[in-house]
Amino acid sequence: MLFSMLLSRVVHRGSLTVISANGRRRDFGDGTGRPVTVRLHDKTVAHELALNPYMNLGEAYMDGRMTVDPPATIYDLLDVLTGNLGTKFAGPAFEIYGALRRAKRRIDQHNPIGKAQKNVAHHYDLDGGIYDLFLDRDKQYSCAYFQRPDMTLEEAQLAKKRHIAAKLRIEPGMRVLDIGCGWGGMALTLAEETGAEVVGVTLSKEQHKVATRRAEERGLSNQVEFRLQDYRTIKENFDRVVSVGMFEHVGVGHFREYFDGVMKLLSHDGVALIHTIGRLDGPGSTNPWIAKYIFPGGYIPALSEMSGTVERSGLFMTDIEILRLHYAETLREWRRRFMEKRETAVRIYDERFCRMWEFYLAGSETSFRNEGMVVFQMQLAKQIATLPLTRDYMVEDERHLNAEPQKQQRLLAGD
Repeated sequence: MLFSMLLSRVVHRGSLTVISANGRRRDFGDGTGRPVTVRLHDKTVAHELALNPYMNLGEAYMDGRMTVDPPATIYDLLDVLTGNLGTKFAGPAFEIYGALRRAKRRIDQHNPIGKAQKNVAHHYDLDGGIYDLFLDRDKQYSCAYFQRPDMTLEEAQLAKKRHIAAKLRIEPGMRVLDIGCGWGGMALTLAEETGAEVVGVTLSKEQHKVATRRAEERGLSNQVEFRLQDYRTIKENFDRVVSVGMFEHVGVGHFREYFDGVMKLLSHDGVALIHTIGRLDGPGSTNPWIAKYIFPGGYIPALSEMSGTVERSGLFMTDIEILRLHYAETLREWRRRFMEKRETAVRIYDERFCRMWEFYLAGSETSFRNEGMVVFQMQLAKQIATLPLTRDYMVEDERHLNAEPQKQQRLLAGD
């Protein structure tokens, strides 16, 4: 009863049917859109969903206690729910949940050096075969940049790296630090395309191993160095700092520490580019299911939280771009690829893991489509006059990087 009352308050658009464990059917919404039928398979599920939907919806799906009738999928269910929650119809029903999470977010996101490594290992030290199922060949695990709607994922990820490189205006011989370098794709591309010397740091043992091997295979070991190291322990200076998809793991209580660290790492005329998921609706809190199962210690920042901290660090904000829906398109392609290889994922882990991963990819995509999640690219500089006065140089540098088809084909092939 309580769960039905909650849904009636939330779902005003769409076509949602819930069939309880005793076979009772309830319909919600205005009947528009793709019909979604959800089945609850034991008597306690509805009560649990009403008490804590943000946590228990994902767990019920993982455990098979809640299923979605084909041809609809968990994506369709989450699309209905987030599509309504992102409108005026949601009302105050979910505000209490958000207020409670915000009240304890600094505790949840406390990421000192030792704990930060454990949090990273939780997600990134999975069997590498899982990521190979859905990422592009360069293993870019962040938002792609779709300059054209017909781009492949490989093309869009290369476009993302070049878009960032153009903003950094890297010259041959410059030293570049890649904070949170992942499997090394950004660092290797910057070294090859700009002639820079690059240091990439990660807290993931699995990523460090793969990145180091890739540098050796591409003959770049003398130009690119990968370290298993926390950026906070680095004492050197760099001409450029890039960080893609790492700021989401910093935690709201560590924002000042992060930007103070970037300030210290940059040379006197250095430039940084921070690429991070962001929220458009102001400061918030991390979904508890995501915090438990996917990104412990993570938090998606509001621009107001980032900019206020940057101002106190002494860095200049020299450019900010907001990428809308690019991540939604990236996640759609990841989800499609994962579902095509789902049987392989079951063999690597198990059915419960696969349902968890489906929920994660579907929930993330619907958040970008319906709940105001975007990507911020924030350019920072130590000196106000370091970069040209107009953004024309970004367009020119990006056009130059894209003007070499032979190099593009080699990079797309992962060579």
